Amino acid sequence: MLNVFARVHVNRVSEPLGRSLLGAGITPDAVTVVGTVGAVAGAVWFFPRDQLFVGTLVITLFVLFDLVDGAMARARGHGTPFGAVLDSTCDRLADGALFAAIAWWCLGVGGNRLLAVAALVCLVSGQLVSYIKARAEGLGLSAEGGLVERAERLLLALFGTGLQGLGVPHALEVALWLLAVGSLWTVGQRIGSVYRSAQARQAGAPAGDPVDPAQ
Repeated sequence: MLNVFARVHVNRVSEPLGRSLLGAGITPDAVTVVGTVGAVAGAVWFFPRDQLFVGTLVITLFVLFDLVDGAMARARGHGTPFGAVLDSTCDRLADGALFAAIAWWCLGVGGNRLLAVAALVCLVSGQLVSYIKARAEGLGLSAEGGLVERAERLLLALFGTGLQGLGVPHALEVALWLLAVGSLWTVGQRIGSVYRSAQARQAGAPAGDPVDPAQ
């Protein structure tokens, strides 16, 4: 959802930066890898040590690389199949490391096992949201939209960790439980979207045409 509303404003910054990096001979794939390594390292290094605010700043900085690599591909005039797969893979890796590190904090210095459950729900459901879309598109179906996409997951999670690191009580609890419920809801929305897409395609298929059992 946020992707639609924020894209225009974000592009005003990312597009010139993307062109500059291309001019310096840096590739989008390199930016993708650096951003992912930085985000993963920031999460697993700072959060378990109870340095939530510093960790949030570091992760946010490297997550923004994901905006820049897309801008670089657009400035170059084309993307590549490998770049698309690499970008999606790195997104899943960074997201997984973020919520795993939050769960690690919850089970360690945070001392809140129930909140660790919320973090793990966010981790699994977030991966499912992305997987459902990728699997559906691979079968020629649609699984667009949803209440909580990647931008919302990152924003809520990092907002919660940042405020918790500043000493705001229950900030992370509120953020994670909202995100857990919203992510599960989004999984349901995506499954519903795939079902409607499959039904529409089946209804439009000529009589006698085989229907993929995976639908």
